[in-house]
Amino acid sequence: MLVVRTAKEYEFEFLQEQRIKAYSQYEQDVPAAHLQVLLKAISADVSTEEEVEYLVAEWGGEIAGSIVVFPPETDAYDGLTGISTLPEIRMLVVDPSFRKRGIGKALVEECLVRTKAKGYPAVGLHTADFMKSAVKLYERMGFKRLPELDFSPLDDGIVVKAFQYTL
Repeated sequence: MLVVRTAKEYEFEFLQEQRIKAYSQYEQDVPAAHLQVLLKAISADVSTEEEVEYLVAEWGGEIAGSIVVFPPETDAYDGLTGISTLPEIRMLVVDPSFRKRGIGKALVEECLVRTKAKGYPAVGLHTADFMKSAVKLYERMGFKRLPELDFSPLDDGIVVKAFQYTL
């Protein structure tokens, strides 16, 4: 059975390790320097940042994945983009052994429910084409592209693409 809930403080270190392990799958898809920037970004300890929501998905009592929602007016990308006036979904991860069960979709849906309950008109996110499953998921769920908010963290041809979901 799938349960999506707020992460507990004692789980943060495990979740960070799970993110690094899952995102390491892209090491063949991107230049080494880009992978290092990505791993540094997803390794950030966001657990102490004010109003950041850290959610986990449990499957059969095991943590199968996680996602983070940053509040508006947060510099979620260390100056690489402008400051968003909307909440931003980041760091979606599903452990490889739990994939193809709808866990990623459930995590994103919970983010949408929570941001809508707070009265926000939309939620944004950024991803890149090499994250094929994530891009497909967001497009299937109705996220729309916002190319004007794209950015390139390095001069390596990889564009981090912006998406938005209107609530």
